[in-house]
Amino acid sequence: MNPTTSQETATLAGGCFWCMEAVFQQIEGVENVVSGYTGGTTVNPTYEQVCSDRTGHAEAVQVTFDPSGISYRDILEIFFSVHNPTTLNRQGEDMGTQYRSAIFYDNDEQKAVARQLIRELDQARVWKNPIVTQVLPLDKFCPAEDYHRDYFARHPEQAYCQMVISPKVAKLRRQWAKRLKQPTAE
Repeated sequence: MNPTTSQETATLAGGCFWCMEAVFQQIEGVENVVSGYTGGTTVNPTYEQVCSDRTGHAEAVQVTFDPSGISYRDILEIFFSVHNPTTLNRQGEDMGTQYRSAIFYDNDEQKAVARQLIRELDQARVWKNPIVTQVLPLDKFCPAEDYHRDYFARHPEQAYCQMVISPKVAKLRRQWAKRLKQPTAE
C-alpha cells in the first residue's frame, strides 16, 4: 500500500455477489473488490454450504476504496441504486438468506452513515416499500472460492450474466457515468 494513500473497506450484501462485484469493479476510487461470505456462523464456509441456507452467511463483496476519491456514503448510494433493498432475503429470482440486503460496518462512523442514508431514502420514498437492509457489525469476511472471482468478466456469455448482471451494469453506467473508471490508454 502506498503510504500516502489510505484505504477503507465497505462490506456489502445485495444479492448475488457476482452482480455486486461487476458493479463496483467499474467505480473510480475503488481499488479492489472481493466476493465472499459474511454474517454467518460456519467457519470458512463453502459456496455449497452458504447456498444450503443453514450457515447464516450472506453473499457479499468487500470493496476496498480510496476515500480521497470516493466516500463511503457514495459507495452506499451506488449499492442502494443497483439492488432492491426492500425485499427480504431475495433479489429477483435469487431467494434465501444468502441473498439478503445488508451493510456490514467496520466502525461507528460507517454504521452512522449507513443508518442515516437509509432514513433519508425511506423518507424520500425512493421505493414503494420500506428498506429492509440490515446494518450489522462486520465480524469476519471469508473470500469466496477462486472460481467466483471476476465471474462476469470471465463469463459474459453465460445466461445469468446476460440476463441479470448485464442489466445492472448497464443501469450503473447510465446512472453513475461520472463515477466510472476511465479507460486507460495503452
